[in-house]
Amino acid sequence: MNFQLEIIKDKVEFFEGESLSSIEKKITEQIEINKAILLEVHSVNHQTTLQENGRPYHTVMVHFKVKK
Repeated sequence: MNFQLEIIKDKVEFFEGESLSSIEKKITEQIEINKAILLEVHSVNHQTTLQENGRPYHTVMVHFKVKK
């Protein structure tokens, strides 16, 4: 049997929801998980749009990169 292990060098994850606080909680949990595989936050992009009912809807993209 031949096992091949590759190091994850970068990873992009997306989060969405109506509340920034709930998204922040999800991102914080994911940061802790990604620390275990030696990834740290490289950049964060955020966008807010209004739904048909007038309520804001947030999307966040977090780019994780390998720790140096």
